[in-house]
Amino acid sequence: MMVPVSLSRKAETLAQRLGLSYDRLLGVRFAINVLIASSIVWFTLGAFHDSSPIWAIASLVAASDPEPQQARQLFRSRIINVVVGCVVGFVFLLLGSGKPRMVPVALAVTVLISTYLVRVKTMWRQAPITAAIIIAASLASASTKVGLERGLHRVAEVLFGSIVGVLVSFLMSRVWLVRGPEDRAIGGRS
Repeated sequence: MMVPVSLSRKAETLAQRLGLSYDRLLGVRFAINVLIASSIVWFTLGAFHDSSPIWAIASLVAASDPEPQQARQLFRSRIINVVVGCVVGFVFLLLGSGKPRMVPVALAVTVLISTYLVRVKTMWRQAPITAAIIIAASLASASTKVGLERGLHRVAEVLFGSIVGVLVSFLMSRVWLVRGPEDRAIGGRS
C-alpha cells in the first residue's frame, strides 16, 4: 500500500511544481483513465470480429470519472437506465414488429418510464438511447429475431464498456489517489 501513497504524493508534488489545480490534475487522471480503459476495450472487442468497440468506448467514457464515488453512481444509474431502455425497446419490437413509426413513440415512452417511474435522474438519457439501439438494430435487419440478437449484442458492448470504465476508474483511484486541496491540507498537518 506504500507504493500508491508514494505515487500520489509524487503526483501532488509535480502538480504543485507545475501549478496545476485540483481540477486540472483530475483532468490528467481522467485522460489516463480513458487511455487505459479504451485500450482494453478496443483490443478486447477487436479480438471478436463481430464486435465494434465504438459503442463500448462511448459508454466507457460516459461511465468513467476520476472520482470513484462519482464513477460508481454513474455506473449504477447507467445500468438501471440501460435495463429500462432494453425492456421498452424489446416490448416495442415485439408489439410493433420493428416498424420505423414506432421509434418516436418508444423513445417517448422510455423517457416517461425512466423519469416518472424509475426516477434515477443521473443518466436519464441512457434509457431512450438504449431503446433506440435495440430498435435500430432490428430496423436494419430483415427479421425481428435477428434485430433482437443484434440489439442485445450492442447492449452487451455498452455494458462491457461501462464495466471497464468504472473498474479502471476504481483501480486508478487505488494506484493514484488525487486528493482535494482540503484533504491535502489535513493530510499535511498529521
